[in-house]
Amino acid sequence: MLRITTPSRLHMTLIDMNASRGRVDGSIGLTLDEPVIHITAERYDVIEVTGTSEHAKRMKKSAALLLPDGAGIHINIEKDYPSHVGMGSGTQAALAAGMAVNRLYDLGLNVYEIAAKVGRGGTSGIGVAAFDKGGFILDGGHKFSEKKAFLPSAASKLPPAPIILRKNFPDWPVVVAIPAHKGAYMKKEENIFLTECPVPLREVEKLSHIILMQLLPALADEDMVAFGSSINAIQELGFKKREVGLQPVSNVLMKILREEGAYGAGMSSFGPTVYAFGEDAEELKKIAVEFLGGKRQVFITKARNKGAKIKDI
Repeated sequence: MLRITTPSRLHMTLIDMNASRGRVDGSIGLTLDEPVIHITAERYDVIEVTGTSEHAKRMKKSAALLLPDGAGIHINIEKDYPSHVGMGSGTQAALAAGMAVNRLYDLGLNVYEIAAKVGRGGTSGIGVAAFDKGGFILDGGHKFSEKKAFLPSAASKLPPAPIILRKNFPDWPVVVAIPAHKGAYMKKEENIFLTECPVPLREVEKLSHIILMQLLPALADEDMVAFGSSINAIQELGFKKREVGLQPVSNVLMKILREEGAYGAGMSSFGPTVYAFGEDAEELKKIAVEFLGGKRQVFITKARNKGAKIKDI
């Protein structure tokens, strides 16, 4: 029997949704200690997923894609977190199930091979890299000649993007607030990509400049103030600006957190999850709780500088 505990992730932005340089997508993101998906798994005569979870169907489908003919698996979901809130639970659920099959049946696959088989990482490589090794991640996107269209991960059949940078993240507290909404997904998500892309090249160039000459140096220097400032700037550019525009509650919360002392506040993926960095994390958490009125989860976590935990039991 296996026990697998996945991390979660913040998807800070897609970088190039213009594609005029020959590549598309590209992402930056951060692996988190909380929330997690926690499963146990063992060989079985059929495919069975137990535990009350919206991810059961996804895990069953992912397991079926990897199982040898005639083989089965029993997966019990002990802990999880919601889908379509911007924290990457879909990828983590699919990879957890796929990795369980891989380990129980000695298939010898790595995380990236599993991701390709279960159809994850076709736009952003952050979730797959988070499961693999954690930390702060920068991926290099895909060749547009191969992808041929602006598509979200769920609609793309390409393998995960190459990882350009993976770096341990400082021991800074991260305030996470999840409003009582859902981000875009399925056809709505696809339509946003089709209608909002290509993003103007000038915005992509400015975003790339901020990432290369502000965010990454701030990370290397462990400068929370400069890092936070770059996160704030990112919310006003490129595809992220379009994502933020779809979540007015998250947008207002980010502004309030900045006004109340956060060095930086951003929205993860299509939202509604908001994250913030600041010296007084407890005060920022209190402000978020008051703003949301107890309608959703607000907590403090830290970066996870390692991947999923996989243990024989």
